[in-house]
Amino acid sequence: MKRIARFCISLIIGTFIANGLNAQEMIGNGLEIDKMVHNFGDIMLDSGPVSCEFIITNKGSKPAVIYNVISSCGCTDVEWTKEPIKSGGTGKISVTYSNDEGPYPFDKSLTLYLSDVKKPIILKLRGISREKMRPLTELYPIHHGPMGMKEDMIRCGNLEQGRDKSETVMIANISSNPIKVDFRNVSEHLNVSVHPNPIPAEGTAELTATVSADRSKWGRNEYSAVPVIDGKEYEAIGFWAFTKENFDDLSEEERMRGPMPRFEASTYSFGKAKVGTQIHATYKMKNEGKSCFCVYKLDVDSCCYSHSDIPAADPGEEISFRVHLDTKDLPKGECLKIVTLTTNSPLRPIVNLFISGTLE
Repeated sequence: MKRIARFCISLIIGTFIANGLNAQEMIGNGLEIDKMVHNFGDIMLDSGPVSCEFIITNKGSKPAVIYNVISSCGCTDVEWTKEPIKSGGTGKISVTYSNDEGPYPFDKSLTLYLSDVKKPIILKLRGISREKMRPLTELYPIHHGPMGMKEDMIRCGNLEQGRDKSETVMIANISSNPIKVDFRNVSEHLNVSVHPNPIPAEGTAELTATVSADRSKWGRNEYSAVPVIDGKEYEAIGFWAFTKENFDDLSEEERMRGPMPRFEASTYSFGKAKVGTQIHATYKMKNEGKSCFCVYKLDVDSCCYSHSDIPAADPGEEISFRVHLDTKDLPKGECLKIVTLTTNSPLRPIVNLFISGTLE
């Protein structure tokens, strides 16, 4: 009984401290927010509604206004500062999640509209509602020594050039002693931190991964960091982010003068083929835009592929390229692979093409 009580107290304290130590993030025109994601962690279904706040600080020279905050569902109530946020002042978004949708993981979105900020800001509420408390070793089944995680790959999502993208996940100390977590061999453009650190015995903390965009990296890229716990190294943790072009500074007129790829067909169907066959998919397109079109990177959601060079296309020019898919490690049955192009088109920065068929 004491062990369960100690775990619950550590969970509450760890979550409280972690949510208070996120780094400020710039969201435009001198405006900073204390976090983009609030992770409630593991909460009990019978504990009722849970609440949190997002704090916006105006470090700009003129007042800012929160126009609106829209929740992705009726289970989340939102209130926000209605008066203008003066230079040097702060505004608040108060959120309450009903916690009555059942014992499931939840991931709710808040769409924030601010004055003088062109694009809406997406905030996240995350956590897991549970009917009864389970041991930390079950809640965090991926173990790096005494540190437990829920997944073996942390997804940082989409990242625009010139920006950073952060993702925060809950981790746990599954041992009976506090642990200090450091990282070695951290990939370039990746930063990883843990709060609180040390993590209390049988307690939780937040691991925050921040990927910085770099013009040498486009599309999907993987990163890694080796956790060092109390001086001992463990298996590396994986991260990924998808980097695309940033068109925020373009006017509407400049966007309309950009390149526009128009594909003859978005799907290449190979019909039926035996496992181990090399599939050679050909795609043809015409640039119907008013400036040169180019592809920064091509990705396929498969481990074994290659592709031909993809030439740049001047306005009105037609080009073609091929994607070579090796099916030796793919299962029999229906096959659908996504070919993702990261491009310089403001209207189509990401283009998804497909390879489909049946493997026998």
